[in-house]
Amino acid sequence: MKPPEPRRRQLARAAMALGLMAALPACEELVYHPVTITPAQEAAIRARHPQAQRLEITAADGIALRGWLLPGSRSDRPVVLYFGGNAEEVSWLLEHPEAFAGWDVALVNYRGYGRSDGRPREQDLLADAVAVYDHLIEAGTPRRVALVGRSLGAAVATHVASQRPVTCVVLVAPFDSASAVGRDALPFVPVSWVIGDVYDAAPLAPAIRAPLRVIVASHDTIVTRERSQRLFDAWGGSKEWVTIEGADHNDIQAHRSYWNAIQTFLVRHG
Repeated sequence: MKPPEPRRRQLARAAMALGLMAALPACEELVYHPVTITPAQEAAIRARHPQAQRLEITAADGIALRGWLLPGSRSDRPVVLYFGGNAEEVSWLLEHPEAFAGWDVALVNYRGYGRSDGRPREQDLLADAVAVYDHLIEAGTPRRVALVGRSLGAAVATHVASQRPVTCVVLVAPFDSASAVGRDALPFVPVSWVIGDVYDAAPLAPAIRAPLRVIVASHDTIVTRERSQRLFDAWGGSKEWVTIEGADHNDIQAHRSYWNAIQTFLVRHG
């Protein structure tokens, strides 16, 4: 005997919910791909870059966040705070000090990345980012703070800019919402229903007055132009759009014009 129609609908919804719960880890993998380093690798990085100072910050819940502060050449010590992508360990940027126009550069790995403790979660990463900003202000009182965020880091940088005063912001391959990027990748899965509206950056943008430069890849196969454009259009301050021709999401750094786009913006606002 078949169950009554209302009961059948309830069973169907229950089956769908169980299926979506099973898909949750796959959806979360759209957001985080932690890259770690060993103590030996960290020591090798310090040996290659002796000028980089070890940076360790304790988050509000006691988690240790670790990275580097690379001193620049400017006597007034403005600082760039960099936030990486979802599969990025940030020490590689120690190889590119020239891109930051003499500014100090703070590179702190998200929790669960590099040598930072813990596991990444949205609310923690956003709170940690503000804590890193506050630590730098308290430690050195920089007269200017610039934010550079790439992909996932663009949403983190947008959050910091909505909470603290900044001189300027560079967003690389940004998106309006990570959930929207997930929907683009998995159009038949109700991603927002499963993981919520994560890293929803666009609603924060209208209140931000800091100058913005958005840098996108002409052939980005992960974050569509529409996703970046929606955040760009919502931004409340002055804004500029730069396209790196011939680049994709994961190789944009291989193009000299990418580094030039960061450097010239920092020179102007330094």
